[in-house]
Amino acid sequence: MADAVRPRLAELRRDLHRHPEPGWCEFRTTARLVEELRAIGVDELAVGADAYDPDDRMAVPSDDRLDEWYDRALDSGVDPDLLEPLRGGTTGCVAVLDRGEGPTVGLRVDIDGLFIEESDDAGHDPAAEGFRSETGETMHACGHDTHMTWGLATLEAVKESDFSGRLVVFFQPAEEISGGGAPMAKSEYAAGIDYFFAVHVGLDHPTGEVVAGIEKPLAMCHIDAEIEGTTAHAGKEPEAGANAIHALGTAIESVYGIPRHSDGMTRVNVGRVEGGTASNVIADEVEAVAEARGETTELMEYAKSELRRRFEKAAELHDCEATVDVVSESPRADSDPELVEAVADAAEGVRGVDRVVPTADFGASEDATFLMERVQRDGGLACYSIVGTDHPTSHHTATFDVDERSLETGVEVLTRSILSVAGVESVPEIAGANR
Repeated sequence: MADAVRPRLAELRRDLHRHPEPGWCEFRTTARLVEELRAIGVDELAVGADAYDPDDRMAVPSDDRLDEWYDRALDSGVDPDLLEPLRGGTTGCVAVLDRGEGPTVGLRVDIDGLFIEESDDAGHDPAAEGFRSETGETMHACGHDTHMTWGLATLEAVKESDFSGRLVVFFQPAEEISGGGAPMAKSEYAAGIDYFFAVHVGLDHPTGEVVAGIEKPLAMCHIDAEIEGTTAHAGKEPEAGANAIHALGTAIESVYGIPRHSDGMTRVNVGRVEGGTASNVIADEVEAVAEARGETTELMEYAKSELRRRFEKAAELHDCEATVDVVSESPRADSDPELVEAVADAAEGVRGVDRVVPTADFGASEDATFLMERVQRDGGLACYSIVGTDHPTSHHTATFDVDERSLETGVEVLTRSILSVAGVESVPEIAGANR
């Protein structure tokens, strides 16, 4: 891909939108990013296992799913040499510009899609204009196609500026399953960052509005629970069984009864259950997928501990055994006021921005907080911003879409913010986003 990124923002975003892949399966997506980054020209490009320790990944899917999506990418014509480093689900990459003396600045964008089948309704712009998801079962229903476009174009713009220092851009996999933030935060590329930026599109903020820094992202964890009992004939000898479904029912009722906490808000949910074989069989095995969230990391830990205990005690009550595994989790981390101010000042000078909101509560969870926490712990500043967009329906729905005017806005806000903390006043021209 030899063409500059900034004149073709909408084209690039739409191509990424057509090929969404789930967490740790972003094979085609990563290969496309690598092609674009090589065309831009960076000083260092770490792909897959070179960008982080694979053992630090969370919520890695089964080998069967990884193989399926790898084969899809291969069958679609992706260069096998680009795919080979990603085999086994080591997706994503980190790109570095090294421009001499100056601060080290980090930028994180996420790259995965969701298991949502995109609408084919004629009123849905991606369907009407020919860039609807081609996978059938997955969709960029949260704007990560926009985020990747911002990351590439911002990197290109900074490269063409008078920036002096080191820019590290994390193209992070598996955000939707909270699996990719931790390994990237533990990597060598997260060391020594002075200023760190993360960003999201929309989140109910309209086109033209920018939230300089979010507050109160919820700490969260995803949990898999399995209850094992003893099978028996439900009519002939029910007392001989240990009913895993009955135990699960007790567990679910108990989980929703976890007491509120005086230190702040918590959330719990049991989102999926599966088990049993027939109406006349005492079920000996059931599975559940649940989550816990908290206004602080400590409150999430409280809810997680109670959730685990209640599954285990409910199983014990019904002569069953429970195994509860934490699949993935993320902490709370707030934006630093000094960096919020820098983003707000940068956004004020961006064409198309008509309202800058200094801070807003996030109200959801994000594993970029691992990177924010690492930077802040090491003495740097971190900020998570929102660039608004008019989206016809909510995130994580089959008719989600973005206003492509926000493509140019996001690139300019990020570029100006990065150059601002590096002491650079001249911003390269950004053009070509609008439809």
